Amino acid sequence: MKKAVKKEVKAKVTKVKAAKKAPEKKAAQTSVNTLPSKQLPEMPAPEVFTQEMKIPKDRVGVLVGTKGAVKKHIERTANVKLDISHDGDVVIRGKDTIALYDVKIVIQAIGRGFSPNIAFQLFSETNSFELLDITDYAGKSKKKMDRLRGRVIGENGRARRSIEDLTETAISVYGKTVGIIGDMEMAALARDAVDMLLSGAPHGAVYRMLENKRREIHRHRLEAMARIR
Repeated sequence: MKKAVKKEVKAKVTKVKAAKKAPEKKAAQTSVNTLPSKQLPEMPAPEVFTQEMKIPKDRVGVLVGTKGAVKKHIERTANVKLDISHDGDVVIRGKDTIALYDVKIVIQAIGRGFSPNIAFQLFSETNSFELLDITDYAGKSKKKMDRLRGRVIGENGRARRSIEDLTETAISVYGKTVGIIGDMEMAALARDAVDMLLSGAPHGAVYRMLENKRREIHRHRLEAMARIR
């Protein structure tokens, strides 16, 4: 009889303890379920950079191209957007500052008389654009400006073609500037040649300098290739 009573009392105590613990577990479960999910911080949108420049009005049509073909090619190649006014004001927008710089150089080359296809060579990191201002040599004298332009171009364009052939570059004499596009080393050599002509050096001396430097550059390149092999 005593044993039965003890068992009955023990069972009631156990049941009471279980009842006390149950709400705690339920409350704990509820608090876990109602916690807000952890949210990731929002990433800031990539910054858009802007570059402004100006080209001559008569080169705007070349920069835009037939049915906008040149403009679209530049935008696709460099992932930028171009706004071009009829007056030659150009705004370049993009998210990559290096791409903006490359596009600015390409547009500058087109603005200084180069065809788009030649200017597009500047999208390659192996090529460079050299620009000389003839007013640095002629001052304000229009007569001297015309004479110096003539020295760089030569009779029937012979001087310009000779420098282009010897340096494997493209040269544009436009307005008050002389632009050069080509391989970095060769473009720098062509710049030296044009500088000599603008400074008054005879054409023959300039061609000899180019031939000697050209041979030297090619020899160095062959030696470098031989070492790699």
